[in-house]
Amino acid sequence: MAIKGSPRDMKKWLELLLDPNIQFPGESSEYRRARNQLLESERELRRMNQQVAAQRRALPLGGVLQGDYVFESAADGSQVRFSELFAPGKDTLVIYNMMFPRWSQDPRAGAPGGETALLPLVEQPCPSCTSIVDGLEGAAFHLAARINLAVVAKTSPDRLGTYAQERGWHNIRLLSSRNNTFNRDYHGETPEGEQLPVLNVFSRDEDGIHHRWASELTFAPGGDTSSLDPIWPIFGALDMTPEGRGDGAGYPSLQYE
Repeated sequence: MAIKGSPRDMKKWLELLLDPNIQFPGESSEYRRARNQLLESERELRRMNQQVAAQRRALPLGGVLQGDYVFESAADGSQVRFSELFAPGKDTLVIYNMMFPRWSQDPRAGAPGGETALLPLVEQPCPSCTSIVDGLEGAAFHLAARINLAVVAKTSPDRLGTYAQERGWHNIRLLSSRNNTFNRDYHGETPEGEQLPVLNVFSRDEDGIHHRWASELTFAPGGDTSSLDPIWPIFGALDMTPEGRGDGAGYPSLQYE
């Protein structure tokens, strides 16, 4: 799938952006000195991000897919095999494991209304995962031109489809993994059955379907879910603010006072 129209001239666009003497109204010399020091750090971070992205792309093939898992579509309940998630001409698949049901010890508020709100809290979706899928919903239209994208959850397809309608999710492909071992095999579930948020990437070639990458930094010593930041818009925005992310207690939520 190609974009309509002609691609922009990136050289001209970058020339338009260049302004080595940028300043903003009312800023002090102290602010500008500190901002320029921060700018150097930001440039180094950009370089590191580009280096890490290149390392990620250069990874050798991971293991062959464990099996042609059968999912259930949240749209109509139909069965969908893993191999069918690859559209013609698109050989990369990104899958996000949504925690639905949520962590059993998560006390955050449940859905504010609708059928999902009638479920016991422990069977309702994770607020953090919901915020991630909220972001992916908007991006799905654009990503569909390049890659395959899906969100899987252990809940029933009916519950997942109902929640999608309540959230206004129309672009993202939602699948129930309740009847297969995908979550367990690819670290989206603990041995005790607790669901985990994890992002996995797969690719297809003449040798079959291979695992390519996962957000396994989450599971490293001192880990957290920051490995999901690239697909989590809210924290990107908060990182730009003086308040930052805060202590993370109860954030994000499905309801706010």
